[in-house]
Amino acid sequence: MVTLADVARHAGVSASTVSYVLSGKRSISAPTRERIQHSIDTLGYRPHAGARALASSRTDILALMMPLRTGLYVPVMMEIAMAVTTTARSHGYDVLLLTGEEGPEAVRRVEGSAIADAMIVMDVGLDDPRLPWLREAERPAVLIGLPTETVDAAGTDGLDCVDLDFEAAGARCVEHLAGLGHTRVAVLGEPPAVYERGTGFAARTLTGLRAAAGRHGVGLLHRPVDGTYAAVAAAVTRVFEERPGTTALVVQNEAAVEPLLALLRHQGRAVPEDVSVVAICPDQVAVHASVPLTAVSVPAQEMGRLAVERLVGRLAGEEPRGTELIAPRLTPRASTGPVAAPASPDAPTEDRRGHGGH
Repeated sequence: MVTLADVARHAGVSASTVSYVLSGKRSISAPTRERIQHSIDTLGYRPHAGARALASSRTDILALMMPLRTGLYVPVMMEIAMAVTTTARSHGYDVLLLTGEEGPEAVRRVEGSAIADAMIVMDVGLDDPRLPWLREAERPAVLIGLPTETVDAAGTDGLDCVDLDFEAAGARCVEHLAGLGHTRVAVLGEPPAVYERGTGFAARTLTGLRAAAGRHGVGLLHRPVDGTYAAVAAAVTRVFEERPGTTALVVQNEAAVEPLLALLRHQGRAVPEDVSVVAICPDQVAVHASVPLTAVSVPAQEMGRLAVERLVGRLAGEEPRGTELIAPRLTPRASTGPVAAPASPDAPTEDRRGHGGH
């Protein structure tokens, strides 16, 4: 299927310029208009009739639904929001930020008014109550997240989804640790409220972790945890009491990263000589941690950019394209290493933990 982005590349212009030509919302020079029309004719691009009908009542505003719920790590949410805002401005759109926990009511409010042309929806649950309303809405929507009822490549139910492939991200963490010889791994997950709500990214990560652990013969222990030092200390203490042979931790909770590293130092557990740590977090969290963390990056900026580009296409008449998952990227850093060989009973005490894990 030919997309608006294909037309833009063929004509040598931006996607927003193609959108303006199709909608008639802004004045575009005659030579540029002709070049774009030539590309449309050559490629056989066909805008969707429903989107053309909306063109006459455009506001040039996108609504970003970002409910600030308990347990969410706000800096990551704001990084996505900044990427949405920056990309939207490059295409001539402003962004209306909706942070309330209104659920379907927020969708009805945008759909029933002239405040925005389209919607970007964040913090998507596996069974999100907003989905039925989004499917029936005339205004297009893109989810940053993936519900259980995923759509196929054709987007037959009218929804677009973009997200990190969190299931593959969880699997990648286990694969990395298994390759280093770790067979007992504990997971410090998101706060309990995130799992209780059925938040998609957390549940999908856990699915990937468990599936990969089964494939690689890794014993996996999962503990949801709040990001405070006290909560992390209680969870980690319980992990090592239940499984003294645990040699690696996976952390999917940005707020828990520094409390965890401080606690391990306090307990006299060296990273990675005594315990390896892998995180699923933005690069800036991993790089600036007190021990640079091996991590699967959360590509907040890419998710925000893709969501806006999908909406620009939809507003220009493209059909929904379904689900796009970003492949996870794991970067090894100083926090992971091979499992140390058991020390000989006759070895000097100071040598038993090794020297820096080299």
